[in-house]
Amino acid sequence: MTILSSYLPQIDLHGLDRDYARILVNEFVEDNYKLHNKTVLIIHGNGTGILRKTVQETLKHNKYVETYKIDNFNTGTTVVELKQKNWQNISYMLE
Repeated sequence: MTILSSYLPQIDLHGLDRDYARILVNEFVEDNYKLHNKTVLIIHGNGTGILRKTVQETLKHNKYVETYKIDNFNTGTTVVELKQKNWQNISYMLE
């Protein structure tokens, strides 16, 4: 784990089955989108690759995800860039 990853929100999916991992990934991504976090980490491990494939498939269909890629330094982690909320559309409500 790199020093930078210590400061990013992360979820560890080790030992989970595909269905539960899919649910947790979607909840984790949505929560971090709402918290305005731009980058998050999903730790799925290497193993047989089942969790990695599940994570990537889940992220591909998640409306809050801008991009995702395997971490260059740790292939058991996926780095996710989230879309940013557009608060300009509701600024008139705050005035």
